[in-house]
Amino acid sequence: MPNAMAQTLDVVELILEDHRRMEDLFRLMRSVEADRAAALREFSGLLIAHALAEEAKVYPALKRYKKIDDDEVEHGEEEHEEGNKALLELLEVDEVGSEEWDEKLEELVQAVTHHADEEERTILNGARENVAMERREELGEAFIEERERHLKADCGAIDNVRKIVGS
Repeated sequence: MPNAMAQTLDVVELILEDHRRMEDLFRLMRSVEADRAAALREFSGLLIAHALAEEAKVYPALKRYKKIDDDEVEHGEEEHEEGNKALLELLEVDEVGSEEWDEKLEELVQAVTHHADEEERTILNGARENVAMERREELGEAFIEERERHLKADCGAIDNVRKIVGS
C-alpha cells in the first residue's frame, strides 16, 4: 500500500486518498460478504492516525494562512472528536454484523462522511488555492511520517481509542 501512496506528496491529495480509502472500508463494513471485522480494524487505525497527523502537522500549519478560515480548522478538530467517539462505540459492540453494530456503523459513517466532505470543501480547497505546492509537499511528508508512526503503534486498538476519547 505505501507504494501506491508514494505517487504524490501533496498533502491535499494524500488526505483525499485517505478519505477515499475510508469510503472503501465503509463499503466493506456494510457488506455481508466481506471480512467486516478486518475492515473495521484497518479503518480504526486509519481514522485515528489520519486525524492525529492532521492535528499535529497539517492544521497548525494551515492556520497561518490568512485565506484559510481558522474557525473551519478548529471545527475540523471538533469533528475528529465526534468521529473518534462514534468509532469507539462501534468498536465496543460485541457482535460484528448485529443490529447494534449496523446502527453504530451508520452513525460512524455519518460523522466521518460529514467531516470529510466539509474538510474537502473548506480547508482542503483553501490549501489548494493558497498554499504553494512546495509547502504542500513538505506538509505531505510530515503528514505521512506522523500517520505511519501512529499506525505502527497500533493506534486503532480499542484501548488507545478509549484513551483518545477520554482525554
